Amino acid sequence: MRRRRLGLVKAGVFLICLLPLSILAWDAVAGNLGVNPIEAVTRRLGDWAIRFLIIALAVTPVRRLTGWGEVARYRRMLGLFAFFYAILHVFSYVGLDHFFAWGDIWADIVKRRYITVGLLAVLLLLPLAVTSTAGMVRRLGGRRWRLLHRLVYPAGMLAVLHFYMLVKADWREPLLYGAIVGALLGYRVVNALYTRPRPVRA
Repeated sequence: MRRRRLGLVKAGVFLICLLPLSILAWDAVAGNLGVNPIEAVTRRLGDWAIRFLIIALAVTPVRRLTGWGEVARYRRMLGLFAFFYAILHVFSYVGLDHFFAWGDIWADIVKRRYITVGLLAVLLLLPLAVTSTAGMVRRLGGRRWRLLHRLVYPAGMLAVLHFYMLVKADWREPLLYGAIVGALLGYRVVNALYTRPRPVRA
């Protein structure tokens, strides 16, 4: 019964993670994306990539502060959804905005620094997504796997910086995201400093 309950909860979390994409698709069909629908699609996908990244980063602090160990079961799924929305964000820019005109895309990357920063964030997330399986954890070993997955923090900071550079007037949302990522990183640093390794018994 417990395994069945966990499976149902996991399926529910999966469907909730797909909800932003479903709403976006509905708005696209209904014509509710405003005067520039391509920009709206790209922006909303990017917003949800950052949000899911922050939620995934918050899992470990929530688990440690509340003792709610079950939440850790969904950290991998949340991280993969952050990558999923980030890839859709990139695809929207490449396919919908520029119609795969690679010369124009390259010129845009070189010219616009916020695009360069955003691309770096996605590239940092790529090895994390590739090594998210239990098999890759075994191949890399726990220590190397954990070191590699610390890239999520610079990826998060670059994603927030990308958002901040993109916004032209109202910086409240990117600054809020930046504060949250900074707090989560600060928690990790403080926890690492004050957590002493247990002595090894003979």
